Amino acid sequence: MPDVINWPTCLLTPQQVQANVVAFTRSGGRSLGGVEPVIRTDLGYWAIDYTGIVVQNRYRDQWRTWQAMRTKLGGRSGLISVRVPSSLSAPYLSGRFEPGTDTLHSDDTTFDDDMLYEQGAISVVSVGVTPIGSTSISLRIIKAAADLVGVRFSYNHALYETGPATEIDGDTWTVSITPAVRELIPDGADLNFEQPTCLCHLAEDRGMDVTQDAINKGTRPNVSFIEATDYWNSLA
Repeated sequence: MPDVINWPTCLLTPQQVQANVVAFTRSGGRSLGGVEPVIRTDLGYWAIDYTGIVVQNRYRDQWRTWQAMRTKLGGRSGLISVRVPSSLSAPYLSGRFEPGTDTLHSDDTTFDDDMLYEQGAISVVSVGVTPIGSTSISLRIIKAAADLVGVRFSYNHALYETGPATEIDGDTWTVSITPAVRELIPDGADLNFEQPTCLCHLAEDRGMDVTQDAINKGTRPNVSFIEATDYWNSLA
């Protein structure tokens, strides 16, 4: 993957996040009864809006980070990984948000610097190879609630949302997903359900314009992103 920067959510926190799939549909033309049948294609892309990002005058690191990211992106041409909140629908075993835990490796050892291994609260892996263009995927629950309908996950910054289950076999769920698979997902791949991300461009060249406010001592800009479908298309 080319040089991608990550949106620093903890430093530049949006008050609201809107992430929606813009579906592509086509019409078959109106029937004699005046009904226009509409068929959804397998295409579509994510549109993500960060609203009310808190930037305060007293925190210079916020301003420097903002300006550095704006320079790096260079308008709509640059690539950025955008986090999409998922805690309201993520399949936590308890049914509510669970933080990750620090633990030892399977052989009871730590990293070389004595740091512990960070283990997420959710563990779900892919079952079988899921090729580019697929609109369904099989998932095996390792550690999660026994329901994978209506949840979001990402793999290599490609973001997906699951629909109804088409088959359930023990801890393996086959579910529809949207949008179509961007990059081949190998068998046994660890999928990111807790902090899923989406590879994006700025929606506009001036999408990171920001105002300095000496009266209110801060500002709350909005930034809109669109999924970088051009990047995924280049891999297909």
